[in-house]
Amino acid sequence: MTPPPRDDAWFEALFTAHTTAVYRYFRRRLPAQVGGAGPDAEDLTAEVFATAWRRRADVPEAAELPWLYRTAGFVLANHRRKLRPVLVADVPEEPDDVDPMSLALGDDHVRRVLAALSSRDRRILLLNAWDGVSGDELAEILGVSRGGADAALSRARSRLREAWAAQARAGDTGEVPVVQVRARTATPTLRPVQDPES
Repeated sequence: MTPPPRDDAWFEALFTAHTTAVYRYFRRRLPAQVGGAGPDAEDLTAEVFATAWRRRADVPEAAELPWLYRTAGFVLANHRRKLRPVLVADVPEEPDDVDPMSLALGDDHVRRVLAALSSRDRRILLLNAWDGVSGDELAEILGVSRGGADAALSRARSRLREAWAAQARAGDTGEVPVVQVRARTATPTLRPVQDPES
């Protein structure tokens, strides 16, 4: 059976089905002062769909949303690099699509715990919890096998539990021993992040 052509009708259906999900992806990840509630989120959503049109032959059939999320991760990483100067040596090999300090979460303790995790762990947990992505879709976004994605999600959840426990041990101050937790969760390709208060 021949797949449907990647024409204007295909793109219109793709846009109609997934534009809200992609827009919400950016709304949750952009700080309000940089336009999370408006133009930046709209512009970045448009950029993702422009990329989908240009690379329509690469968009996998029946896995369009994971492909769009993965593209959104790269678009967001590029957008953040434009906002602040970054030394080449400091640019990670993987896009960091989650900045925990800019997340619109009302709970400071949650932000501290998320900040203690590696960018990869945060990305996996937030894709799963916020965007409802798991299984084959998560594997597609991460560019790994299904087993690899399941294992990565399990490890990220385990590290989240460790970070919560570390926060509880820190007492009423709500301070998490960020350096110790990051040392256990940092990926080899990323440089260790120093606790600004140390």
